[in-house]
Amino acid sequence: MYTGVTNDLIHRVIEHKDGAVESFTSRYKVNKLVYYEVTDSIESAILREKQIKGGSRNDKIELVNSMNSEWNDLSEEL
Repeated sequence: MYTGVTNDLIHRVIEHKDGAVESFTSRYKVNKLVYYEVTDSIESAILREKQIKGGSRNDKIELVNSMNSEWNDLSEEL
């Protein structure tokens, strides 16, 4: 599972799906958007990212399940 911050979600999803950037996501073929949040500021987004990253894998699974229990690719709705 990958957690990140962006100010352009659609562009970032395209980069990940295309494997355009050599990174964790291209190395491990992470290309499905299953959860996202919108915040009011970059500061709050970074704080939330750190909070999510600090949680256990089980916490992350529960977070996704709370919004997207079937783990559908939400990028198709953007």
